[in-house]
Amino acid sequence: MRLSTLITVPLLLAVSGLALGDGPESGGTASVASVVAAPAGVSTGVGPVVPATMPIADQVLVRKSERRLYLLRHGEVLRSYRVALGLMPQGPKERAGDFRTPEGRYLLTRRNSRSDYFLSIQVSYPNADDLRRAHRDHVNPGGSIMVHGLPNLQRHPPDYYAAADWTDGCIAMSNADMVELWLMVQDNTPIDILP
Repeated sequence: MRLSTLITVPLLLAVSGLALGDGPESGGTASVASVVAAPAGVSTGVGPVVPATMPIADQVLVRKSERRLYLLRHGEVLRSYRVALGLMPQGPKERAGDFRTPEGRYLLTRRNSRSDYFLSIQVSYPNADDLRRAHRDHVNPGGSIMVHGLPNLQRHPPDYYAAADWTDGCIAMSNADMVELWLMVQDNTPIDILP
């Protein structure tokens, strides 16, 4: 078991400072039970008893126009989250510094629990198509695209992060939602980012 899955729910929720988002596909509020797996019948002390296992997503889908990230397993939606995108969300990322979120098929590759944001998982941007386009256009394609939580040092009120596109091109979500994503995806899970 990964060290990251041993972090307790009360600690993560205290660090995030947020209530859980709109996790379950039913549209309701995610329960603590849907965040972290613990032995069956064991209470975390923060709400209902946690189930013995959590589902693991085999695909992540982002629909930029909807500002939604979906966790899927065998084509079925497990969770749906509101996300924020780059400051210039229209169109695919073309070069470093364009503040756009990429579009295409990538993988979730490297986890960072000590990033400048509350947890982050790297997206494998640029892919081969992005590199060909950047080479053709004689530009630097950029990189360091992540799915992450809120900044550790917030420069705006919480409402700003909940309502605006504010990243340099990454995909951002609430800290509580990021905890679920962190626990429900494995390394090298495909992520499709669509317009």
